Amino acid sequence: MRVHAVMLGLSRALALLGGLVLSGLILMTCVSILGRHANAALNSSAVQGAAPELASWLLSLGIRPIFGDFELTELGMGFAVFCFLPLCQITVGHARVDIFTSYLSDRINRWLLVITDFLFMAALFLIAWRLSLGMSSRLRTGQTTYLLEWPVWWPYAACVGAAAVAALVGTYMFVVRILEALRNEDIIGEGGESEH
Repeated sequence: MRVHAVMLGLSRALALLGGLVLSGLILMTCVSILGRHANAALNSSAVQGAAPELASWLLSLGIRPIFGDFELTELGMGFAVFCFLPLCQITVGHARVDIFTSYLSDRINRWLLVITDFLFMAALFLIAWRLSLGMSSRLRTGQTTYLLEWPVWWPYAACVGAAAVAALVGTYMFVVRILEALRNEDIIGEGGESEH
């Protein structure tokens, strides 16, 4: 299925981008924590008493926490979460409890998937729409972050893009589930790979 390959490729690319952002945030947080502790140690009375010149020289190099690290983490984490949603949806990676449904027939389970994928698609469209309204509001008011003074609409725009892709993939999955229910056969397996 060509459409499935495109949707899967798009989902994987977005998840890779989210992974890169998340990895960058992890690295930044580690560097910031090390800088915070090193700065505290260099400013301690013990180090200032034993080697004040060395401590002053190291502090002059800028050893300190990264300025605005909390804001950067907050902005990046929201985007990363939305980047992982499409891949989770297309690979059927969401958590589910099938204690009750395991006793139902395949036909009924397929129709239950239609319902759950419809609800998921609707939720993704709602999230994308509300994010776009939030972005428009932040753009109109010119709101910025407290420390870095970056426009708040920037991360909103990134999240809107990722949420729109998630809504597109959610729509694709809903259509696939309808076809599966109508034909009473699998098009996409349980792991999200297309059947050939």
